[in-house]
Amino acid sequence: MSTEGRTLDHAARVRAHQRRTAVVQWIRRTHGWFGLWGAVLGLLFGFSGIWLNHRNVLKLPQAQERTRAQLALPDPVPDTPEAMGQWLQGALRMSGPPNSSRIEAAKPVAWADKSDKTAPALTQPAHWVFNFGGPNEIVQAEYWQGNRSVGVSTTHNGFVATLTNMHKGGGMPLPWILLVDTLAGSLIFLSLSGVALWMLTHRRRRVGLVLFGASLLAMLTLAVGAL
Repeated sequence: MSTEGRTLDHAARVRAHQRRTAVVQWIRRTHGWFGLWGAVLGLLFGFSGIWLNHRNVLKLPQAQERTRAQLALPDPVPDTPEAMGQWLQGALRMSGPPNSSRIEAAKPVAWADKSDKTAPALTQPAHWVFNFGGPNEIVQAEYWQGNRSVGVSTTHNGFVATLTNMHKGGGMPLPWILLVDTLAGSLIFLSLSGVALWMLTHRRRRVGLVLFGASLLAMLTLAVGAL
């Protein structure tokens, strides 16, 4: 190979190395920023995730105090779920509207005796359930249409139970859910960028591929076995 050819080949290798270095530096910087963004939430979700994962096997306690009460309805009774939710917000002194609600229309009961055609059809009345509160306190109001009162169940959560509710999004507002979505996206990026950094900065790539494949296989095996 001529001197000019060797020079061109060397220049091409230098440019390729520079591009590779630039890519690695960008991935490292971005990896670091994403990790910093999710650091605090990662600690929260890591702790609560370990607790949730072992709570049944190790019988880990979650300090909770439940109370039940009956709340008399006004006259006239709110006749729509929207009106009932607004009335409950004021009656229960909640700072905001229900976080969620479940509305079940009236329907025939499945256990009714259908052999007697002359007997009147038995119908289950409409059932409305409203959930208020946040991760530290959950208030559930249950109303059966036709009753003159609403059943109210209040759950006061301890520190660990509050963390697990934050982990699961129980009673959390939309901004929190969107914030957690950014953490989930960060974890996806950190996983992909971590694999990319290994492949770009280690010569023993086969070892990395074996470790990655083994972890993926173990996860799939355990997941399929649990189905």
